[in-house]
Amino acid sequence: MAKKTYDLLFKLLLIGDSGVGKTCILFRFSDNHFTTTFISTIGIDFKIKTVELRGKKIKLQIWDTAGQERFHTITTSYYRGAMGIMLVYDITNEKTFDDIVKWLRNIDEHANEDVEKMILGNKCDMEEKRVVSKERGEAIAHEHGIRFMETSAKSNINIDRAFSELAEAILDKSAGREADADHARIAVERRPSRAPPARACCS
Repeated sequence: MAKKTYDLLFKLLLIGDSGVGKTCILFRFSDNHFTTTFISTIGIDFKIKTVELRGKKIKLQIWDTAGQERFHTITTSYYRGAMGIMLVYDITNEKTFDDIVKWLRNIDEHANEDVEKMILGNKCDMEEKRVVSKERGEAIAHEHGIRFMETSAKSNINIDRAFSELAEAILDKSAGREADADHARIAVERRPSRAPPARACCS
């Protein structure tokens, strides 16, 4: 049997409206490559990249979802089992930012309750076309208690950092679950066993 080349596997999901740059973010991270000639994702696609965090090799399986409504049923089926979700909007497109609330609702409806989330305001290299301020992105992330970052796949701004921070958050959460399980096991092991009832002797 082939030896496993990683310690942990994290399944991540990229969601957001069509055209916000999800595929560009994925290719920049996985292949350090950028092109403007991508066609819209049909349904769902994925890439794999192994990173090292705190001495552990972590295999990131990153799923890129289609933003169009007609693929909604296909893409939401992938929410379950995702350990981290990146919600992406385009800082030059107001509607994509407004729709973040819709995507958050989809996560609440279809994803695991403890999934780690991060909002990415993409295309921050296009400052002259910006219509969504960084402060508004920070505000919606703060309101929902999740991480926020502005990124640019084209200029390679914060791409590696975003994936690294999300993976670290998942690692922290999984370590916390392991610690809780250990404490529960120790508590069970320390629980005194009940003495058998004394038998009455017949004389």
